[in-house]
Amino acid sequence: MINVEAPNRVTGIADKRSIFLAGGIMGCPDWHTEAMKALETTDLVVFNPRRRNFPMNDPNASYQQILWEHEHLRQATAIWFWFPKETLCPIALYELGAWSMTTKPLFVGVHPEYQRRVDVEIQTKLVRPELAICYSIPELLNQVGNWLG
Repeated sequence: MINVEAPNRVTGIADKRSIFLAGGIMGCPDWHTEAMKALETTDLVVFNPRRRNFPMNDPNASYQQILWEHEHLRQATAIWFWFPKETLCPIALYELGAWSMTTKPLFVGVHPEYQRRVDVEIQTKLVRPELAICYSIPELLNQVGNWLG
């Protein structure tokens, strides 16, 4: 696995399968670390938007973060979405809406107590009925493993 943590960029990976870890970052548990540990034995490039140290006092940091995510969502072969119960994840909802209108492989998970769980289920079923929504990180990892073969 190659870990590409925001705001870092890596070259020479265009021929490798990659996955973007979209979902809650602020105000929720660090599920990214759990996912990364489980994916470390794969040959994936993992685009991880969760920075260890986000420069809150830098007025340009938000723009750079959004730009990084924009670029890496497009570069990724597939996108993993996780909606934790602790936050609404408005940006991840926006990204799910945008990417569900494409044919890019998506893996969608919602915590059973996520406040907008039913909305995610209905909207996803209407646009991408072939997607099976997961209700835990291990279920998402299983789907990714099946995708990897």
